[in-house]
Amino acid sequence: MNPRIPLLLAVLLCSPLAMADIYKCVDEAGHVTYTNNKPSGKGCNTLSRDQAVSSVPGGAPATRPAVVPAPQSGASSGSAGFPRVDSGTQKARDNDRRRILEEELATEQRSLEAARKELDEQESVRYGNERNYQKVIDRVQPYKDKVQLHERNIEALKREIGNLR
Repeated sequence: MNPRIPLLLAVLLCSPLAMADIYKCVDEAGHVTYTNNKPSGKGCNTLSRDQAVSSVPGGAPATRPAVVPAPQSGASSGSAGFPRVDSGTQKARDNDRRRILEEELATEQRSLEAARKELDEQESVRYGNERNYQKVIDRVQPYKDKVQLHERNIEALKREIGNLR
């Protein structure tokens, strides 16, 4: 064992840990400064040592002007400032939405059938290098994941269609 190692450990264990006080100073203009140097001015307080201090200066919060949408033609402004749509226009939008969701549902159902067919084909085949069954499971897993994805999409689309008015 190197004789310097115990000496180094003894020096490190006996030396005091470096601790510094942190001061928070506020000047006449209200600017806040954090420092570890003992300030001479007034308005400086010692922070507790367990309090977290950020060295990133804070900026003034950004203010944005309020934007109120202008009513569209044929629509009156609602109580919250949102444009209102007449019932005929809303019914047409709802019908378009239902039609689009039903088309997506039909597409997902076709994709699910194709994914199930691919999964069945892969499960029925066993290659010569797959003597270990784990290799078969690893090869088939992406096909199972694809089937599950389409099943979840179909469930979500059915829920969405069920929530329509």
